[in-house]
Amino acid sequence: MIKSTLLKATKAAGLLIKEYAEKGFSINQKDGLNNPVTEADLASEDLIISIIRAEFPDHYILTEEAGNLPTDSNYKWIIDPIDGTVNFAHLIPLCCVSIGVEKDGEVIMGAIYNPFIDEFYFAEKGKGAFCNDKPINVSSQKSVSLSCLVSGFPYTYVDEPNGALEVFARFVRAGVSVRRLGSAAMDLCWVACGRFDGYFEQSLKPWDSAAGFLLVNEAGGKVTNFEGDTYSPYDKKIIATNGTIHDELFEWLHKTN
Repeated sequence: MIKSTLLKATKAAGLLIKEYAEKGFSINQKDGLNNPVTEADLASEDLIISIIRAEFPDHYILTEEAGNLPTDSNYKWIIDPIDGTVNFAHLIPLCCVSIGVEKDGEVIMGAIYNPFIDEFYFAEKGKGAFCNDKPINVSSQKSVSLSCLVSGFPYTYVDEPNGALEVFARFVRAGVSVRRLGSAAMDLCWVACGRFDGYFEQSLKPWDSAAGFLLVNEAGGKVTNFEGDTYSPYDKKIIATNGTIHDELFEWLHKTN
């Protein structure tokens, strides 16, 4: 029942945001620089919550716009109604709906749907990762220098020591390919399916990664925080790779010059 509800909510919300992209929507700014929320974000979130509540009225919900909706349940739904809102607001088709399901503090399922390119990703702990119902796997790249990496930049604190700009410059000067898509969930999906060899970011929220990091793990990759410990979606910093380049990428990210 949880899986079917997860798939239903993710699919329905994805189709809804596609409808908004086609018909138009209003945009407002939240606190902080370049931090929009669109009419579609709010509608998507409302739809997801209503679908979950219809089946599991007692489940805990954590979502980007509404925040914490706590209960005593050992199940928590972690929701990003549109991951990549800036992209969505500019009609750039690199955005998605992302929902992770946590049981007793452990993410057990995740679904991510980008309706603009019609890619639906799903993972269940211990049962593999899939895109449009076909199994996916991470890449086999063995070297960071030959990798195609992806990252994201926070809008604040970019100039901190060994921060996003310094790390990005380090790769660029060494000729390593690094991309910035603007959607953490899509970044993780594309590591899971082998398009990217690794992903790193230094300022995430739980809804950004709750579904995606499970996809990478279930696709045969490795995900840690910046200390090298097992990743939790409540960690702000993430390293997600095909596993083979993980230790080397960790060293790149922690260089001091």
